[in-house]
Amino acid sequence: MKLLRYGPKGNEKPGILDKNGKIRDLSGRLGDLAGESVGVERLNELAGIDPASLPEVEGTPRIGPCLAWVPNFYCIGLNYARHAAEAGMELPGEPILFSKATSALSGPCDPVIIPRGSEKTDWEVELGVVIGRRAEHVSEAEALTCVAGYCVVNDVSERAFQIERGGQWIKGKSAPTFGPLGPWLVSADEVPDPQSLRLSMRLNGEIRQDSSTSDMVFSVAEIISYMSRFMALLPGDIIATGTPEGVGMGFEPPRFLRPGDVMELEVEGLGRQRQEVVAWPG
Repeated sequence: MKLLRYGPKGNEKPGILDKNGKIRDLSGRLGDLAGESVGVERLNELAGIDPASLPEVEGTPRIGPCLAWVPNFYCIGLNYARHAAEAGMELPGEPILFSKATSALSGPCDPVIIPRGSEKTDWEVELGVVIGRRAEHVSEAEALTCVAGYCVVNDVSERAFQIERGGQWIKGKSAPTFGPLGPWLVSADEVPDPQSLRLSMRLNGEIRQDSSTSDMVFSVAEIISYMSRFMALLPGDIIATGTPEGVGMGFEPPRFLRPGDVMELEVEGLGRQRQEVVAWPG
């Protein structure tokens, strides 16, 4: 299944894509996509619905973030070998964990706002993993059974806030619009191997990132198992699993985002994002 949320910001409805790529309205069967509503059991129930039996959505509505809200927005740092190399850092011995503020959630084609005082806003195409059942102390062999689905994430980052201001990375990861999700939440059954997906990112039409999840240092199963040793992962949690090489800070000289830039991001089978970069309105 490819699930999504459509409509004006703050008034989105849940939907599903039919076999012809048309949006069908799920609001009569589901309140919204978040928390227990994206639990594995609930998604199994939704899989039994024939999309053709649902009302077709007319036109081309705005697509919102594929999750209405998230209990937690986790991220993994330096999780691609070639990205660690471009950053001049050694491969981590254990997954590097940090968080984004949940207020960073944004639609896949909504503008990305450069925050006030920013000079080093950067892009990061990532595979997003949505948790579908409570996970504590799960083994690697069991870990993927805890996944509800996958989506595209742009882990937008302000490098000066992240690296040069001290403290934790969350400061550089959490500005409003710094967490575009979607367009779709693709159910786990449609992604049999999350370690063989191509990721790409274009800036103003030029390829900047082009890699595969096979370059991950820690696999999705390893990440979930590892995290579940230290915390309870909850239905609706999202984990952004790291970005490949080709981020702006890795160029010589670095190339950071400017108003008017257009980012286009894609993960194989999970859809595409397109965001225009705009200046902070204040």
